[in-house]
Amino acid sequence: MIEFFTNLELTPFILSFKLAGLTTFILFVISLPLAWFLSQTSSKAKPFIEALTALPIVLPPSVLGFYILVSLSQNSPLGSFFENVFGVSLVFNFTSLVIASCFYSLPFMVQPLQGGFESINKNMLEASYIAGKSQMQTLFKVALPNMKPAVLTAIIITFAHTVGEFGVVLMVGGSIDGETKVASVAIYEMVEMMDYEGAHIYSALMIVMSFVILLLVYTFNSSKRIGGFHK
Repeated sequence: MIEFFTNLELTPFILSFKLAGLTTFILFVISLPLAWFLSQTSSKAKPFIEALTALPIVLPPSVLGFYILVSLSQNSPLGSFFENVFGVSLVFNFTSLVIASCFYSLPFMVQPLQGGFESINKNMLEASYIAGKSQMQTLFKVALPNMKPAVLTAIIITFAHTVGEFGVVLMVGGSIDGETKVASVAIYEMVEMMDYEGAHIYSALMIVMSFVILLLVYTFNSSKRIGGFHK
């Protein structure tokens, strides 16, 4: 056990956190205007957009991963375009992991943000509009400062969810050392090789990290008396 810790390979964990950090940043930029739109609109298309956004929650990761793989492969128009024009492959590399993770973790960013926007007192927003502020000014100067717990919840849960991804990242990235072999894939391979000691240690580390992250979220939200993920 001590010898394993001494020789513990940290690259899969570094890749996992790198992937989670980049995915969380991209999704925050994408989801902020989307969640704001969903919280403010009364369009008949709203339920359709919400269902589409939430689809990764109920869809098997293998199904999502398969269609992402097909869409990004060299045989697809998109994959072929990037391969021929930029000389870049969109599958079985770190780029493919980021793309797949953005699709798979999208609802975990959108839903807390949308819930936070919807929890804001409508009178505050109306007062902002009456004062002559635009929607973007209202979003950044009124809405966001009054929903910090929801923002924190969205960021941390998205990060934690991405760290724990397995099926989707394995489908589109495979297991390439130093490139796509994240912690969850490393655990899977250890079990396949019957290296249960290594799998136990890697899994225990993942459990501890995930628990600490969730504990921070619930502790912060409890102190603010705001639930960011559940409306």
